[in-house]
Amino acid sequence: MKKRILVFLLAAMILVGCCGCSAAKEPPAADNNAPAPAEAAPDTPAEADGSGVVTVTDMVGREVDIIPGSYQRVVCIGAGALRMYSYVGDVTLLCGVEDIDNTTLEERPKMFDSTARPYLLAYGDVFAALPSCGVGGPTAQTAEAEKILSCAPDIVISQYEDVEKEDALQEQLGVPVITLRTGPNGVFADEFKASIELLGKVFQKEERAQQLNDFVAAETAEISARTAGIADADKPLVYICGLGNWGTTDHLMTSQSYKPFEVANINNVVTDLGKDGVQPIEKEKFVALGEDMDIVIIDAAAVKNIKKLMADDPTIFDSSKAWQNGEVYLQMAYNAYYTNHEIALINTWYNAKIAYPEAFEDVDMTEVTDRITEMFLGKALAEEIFSCPSSFGGYQKLDTATFFS
Repeated sequence: MKKRILVFLLAAMILVGCCGCSAAKEPPAADNNAPAPAEAAPDTPAEADGSGVVTVTDMVGREVDIIPGSYQRVVCIGAGALRMYSYVGDVTLLCGVEDIDNTTLEERPKMFDSTARPYLLAYGDVFAALPSCGVGGPTAQTAEAEKILSCAPDIVISQYEDVEKEDALQEQLGVPVITLRTGPNGVFADEFKASIELLGKVFQKEERAQQLNDFVAAETAEISARTAGIADADKPLVYICGLGNWGTTDHLMTSQSYKPFEVANINNVVTDLGKDGVQPIEKEKFVALGEDMDIVIIDAAAVKNIKKLMADDPTIFDSSKAWQNGEVYLQMAYNAYYTNHEIALINTWYNAKIAYPEAFEDVDMTEVTDRITEMFLGKALAEEIFSCPSSFGGYQKLDTATFFS
């Protein structure tokens, strides 16, 4: 297999050389269809043996031979892969897209249509013009090799994490398959940082990757610094309500390890579930926790289902002190076809602002949203995000008497 990949890679290098130009495409400005990096990518790839071919280790431990910066036809497959590529790569190099990310198709997975996915808001017009590389969506558990082949990519970026299947797909396609992984903590995790660095190396966008990772580190550090000195007695107990899990969520879906709370030094009312990650708690536990809930923050992805539940039983939040005291707030969708990493970071600012209003009195959520989306995607997207049907106008304190009626 390595011989086959090397033959393809060397042929690609020769073709690039014949074109008389660098294989790495200069990224367009923010008002074009790709995020703008801090500086232009290097002109030449790092060479291991004089041929331009280097071996990288992807996020599931696979060693893959590549020619950095040489790729002109890119396909992204699996939940979150296109989003991650959009943060670093040039979207004009895409040659196919999953149906779930092409909103012009009538026959496609539609469970996230009304929920903000910033990468789709930024580049949906680009995606709509591309052929299908597979259906995608939460029910797609494996890549569709024939559809990918029909797009003729010279590299595939994947978030399918099965090593054997990724190896088999690479063998079948005859091009490098690079697997990313961001883990349950997403933008806050080392896996996210390493995946961004890997994309930077593959596409010769190292400076752009470093710029994004440095930005995330600075944002999280500032939030933590603002809250580090707050005494435990002054910290409210907060319930994060309705985190999405593959398109399914309601008021019982929560997490004891919700990373934005940890970054912002917020006390989570949920502490003893036995395991981390997004999961449902039992109704009885929700009721028992109610008297300790100083604040409830509802994820926008859950509102539709919560409204349905409340139509049948308007008392489901009656045990919640926060509900009774009017301390209920709306954040934007944390997950929508995997984690919205930029929104996870934006939500962290909002969670901190709600828990500690005096420490974040100067923070305007529209400005924060524009600043962070512009860094991640090259476009300020607050207006577009807040206008999505399931965003309900953006970050806000909810009038529960009317909002859920």
